[in-house]
Amino acid sequence: MQNNHRTEQQIGKRRFLFAVITMSDKGARGEREDTSGEALKELLIDQGFELAHYSVIADDIRHIAKTVIAAIERDQADLVVTTGGTGVSPRDVTPEAMDKVFDKDVPGIAEAMRAASIKITPRAVISRSRAGIRGTSLIINLPGSKKAALENISIILPALNHAIEKIKGSTKDCAL
Repeated sequence: MQNNHRTEQQIGKRRFLFAVITMSDKGARGEREDTSGEALKELLIDQGFELAHYSVIADDIRHIAKTVIAAIERDQADLVVTTGGTGVSPRDVTPEAMDKVFDKDVPGIAEAMRAASIKITPRAVISRSRAGIRGTSLIINLPGSKKAALENISIILPALNHAIEKIKGSTKDCAL
């Protein structure tokens, strides 16, 4: 695993790099447009993040893990957002792939997304979204639909920069 540790001063001067990885068998075959991945890219760029990696891949545990790890280690993504594969269908395997990726879980992120989503739709209870850390990068699994992906990321957006700074070693206080 590569060490992406930066000093406090470097963190403050650099925009964070991000990756969007969409898990969709149909999308990977070119049979479906990736509206959620495109919307997430646009949103994060508007928030000041810089795109380092984007891909649409099939729902396959090994391929998902390999792609997320490459986005971090090769493309230097500070934040990886995935979309798709977090439900309960037989091909929804994103959470299982994260078992091969995460060094640490960050359960509060997924808990916050589910808590807010349940107020919008009762179907949120079947979300298996996860969040975690690999090295000094944050990984967040989002639902596959554009609407749900944007709703979920909007819940945690205010905390993303601070979370990434802390993961990278910032000693700033967490108090607002």
